[in-house]
Amino acid sequence: MPMGVASGVAIWENRNDRISYAAPHGHVFSCYLDGGTGTRRLDAGSRTGRPGTVCIMPEGQNSEWEITTPFRFVHFYIPDDQLRAAFALIHDCDARRMDLPELTFAEVPDLALPLVRLANATLRQDLLMADGAVADMVGRLGTRQIALKGGLPPRLLHRIDGFIDAHLDQPIRLADIACLTDLSPFHLHRMFKATRGLPLHGWVTSQRMARAKTMLAGQSPLVEIAQACGFSSQSHFTRVFKEQMSTTPDAYRALLRRS
Repeated sequence: MPMGVASGVAIWENRNDRISYAAPHGHVFSCYLDGGTGTRRLDAGSRTGRPGTVCIMPEGQNSEWEITTPFRFVHFYIPDDQLRAAFALIHDCDARRMDLPELTFAEVPDLALPLVRLANATLRQDLLMADGAVADMVGRLGTRQIALKGGLPPRLLHRIDGFIDAHLDQPIRLADIACLTDLSPFHLHRMFKATRGLPLHGWVTSQRMARAKTMLAGQSPLVEIAQACGFSSQSHFTRVFKEQMSTTPDAYRALLRRS
């Protein structure tokens, strides 16, 4: 099911297998739906999985698994920059404060519940339910207290967000936003990425996608959605939407209508 740039969710079943992960890109969240007592992480002791337990594998973490009995779980993959951007938006704080512990077969109901809802949404192909489950899961991630160097203060971020929202139907240049902050475009670029987890152009694209997805739930023609979201044409909108969501606007709208 389409979840955004390089993100994905799957219901995975397996048995009698051995699997290794070597410094994977992106973060993985998993929750066992059925079975798991025959699944063991070889580099993490003798514990085994069971229904309702959660695993979090942060980006770059090696692991090796042995599976001896059938199991079924939901697997959610998300790139680091996308997760940090979502964390910054939902928690309204610096992305560097995200606390993402490595977990193996952990009892964490606050994370298990949204992951189970994500599994149900995947089976039903319910995009709205899936988006809500992911937002709920990210909202339940912890924050850490660290000494931050650089970055942008909340007052500037809110000013930037307001400008982007008001001008989303138009081309937005780095220099335009730099004028709001009294920073050079280069300095703004570095500080924004550090604070939000995404570069400014990626953040603007994510906001265009968010508006487009909201409008696709209605009756507006694609050409009007393209204009409202700042794309030069319907074909430009379709191309970027497919790059970001791994599906076309028409197909996404069809999924919404089946939800």
